[in-house]
Amino acid sequence: MEITLVQGLLLSLLAFICSLDQQAEVFLIFRPIVVCFFSGIILGDVQLGLSAGAVAELAYLGLLTIGGTVPPNPLIAGIMTVVISYTSGVSAEAALGLSLPFALLGQWIGMILSTVYSGLMPIADRICERGDVAALGRLVILSAIGKSLVTAVIIFLSAYLIQEPITALVEKFPEWLIHGFRVAGNLLPGVGLALLLKVMLKIDNVAYLFIGFLIATYIEMGNVLPIAILAVCITFLSYINSRDQKAYDGGVDDDGI
Repeated sequence: MEITLVQGLLLSLLAFICSLDQQAEVFLIFRPIVVCFFSGIILGDVQLGLSAGAVAELAYLGLLTIGGTVPPNPLIAGIMTVVISYTSGVSAEAALGLSLPFALLGQWIGMILSTVYSGLMPIADRICERGDVAALGRLVILSAIGKSLVTAVIIFLSAYLIQEPITALVEKFPEWLIHGFRVAGNLLPGVGLALLLKVMLKIDNVAYLFIGFLIATYIEMGNVLPIAILAVCITFLSYINSRDQKAYDGGVDDDGI
């Protein structure tokens, strides 16, 4: 299917708004699970947006910006996963693998812009010396708008102007290569979850991980919602027990009064 000019502009506007949020990290609407949903609405295929958002969010779940490290851009990856799947007809998993070059492009451009924006620091220092808070705010806002405009241009060029070459290239891929991208797309959510667990998993919680894995593997379920509800219940019980234990420990008096 083909993306119209209006759809391309709407995707660019979506990328611009989400890029502003990506820099502020207030509403987290730049995450793939959200941006893919809105991309699906723009393209008229909400089901595709939901499925692409699920696989893309899992793939980029553990990729965090820590210090000077810049991960592949999840915003661009999410939108391009929907776009490639929509225009080429491949599955969301295969489109996720094909969207990786665009995510890396966003990563490289982000690093270039960060390097360029470092030249604004002397200007910011002079503004701070004058005590002009309004001017400093304008400098920060204009810098964020500039980066968001670059992201919007990337999405417009990738989603609308070069959609025909991308579609033609994907159609020329042999079936074994498409299957390889599909396999890679299926593996990426596991990699993303593993990266997240590497950061947050504690030895005390390993048992819960295996319980969830066993339930999902050996019990036939149409979806993971029952597992999620069970996890919420276990978490709530663990919180209640921990709170009661702290209250009990705090109520002990050495004098017995």
